[in-house]
Amino acid sequence: MDITLIIEKIEKVIYAALMFMLIFVLLAAIVDLAYLLYQGLFTITPYLLEAHELIAVLGAFLLVLIGVELLDTIKAYFRENTIHVEIVVLLAIIAVARKVILLDPGTMSGFDYGIELIGIGIIVVGLSAGYYLIKKAGLVIGPGKNGN
Repeated sequence: MDITLIIEKIEKVIYAALMFMLIFVLLAAIVDLAYLLYQGLFTITPYLLEAHELIAVLGAFLLVLIGVELLDTIKAYFRENTIHVEIVVLLAIIAVARKVILLDPGTMSGFDYGIELIGIGIIVVGLSAGYYLIKKAGLVIGPGKNGN
């Protein structure tokens, strides 16, 4: 038996295990999101989300969205044996957006907050430019693909 065939089968088993574990994590994250939403809407201030509650709910929502996108990437690898680079870059953009939403200026000095925002801005510009170029080129990486 060819060693590359064995390695490919092992990769498929690893991706399948990752997919099932990710599904479990996503289900737990959805339960957590539902609990945060319930707690914010019905226990602390009925029918009104305060600013910190809204930030927590949005952070949990974006975390679920990141997990779903990651699951989509793994499914695409299973179906087509290719990695869709635009999905990975989009996932990074969503993760940075989550970081921006959860950023609390009260926990750091004004200078540190400014430096962090500048760094995040540079990352957003770089990821956005990369996403644009990838979409324009239609780049997909996988066996038998040459990048186009």
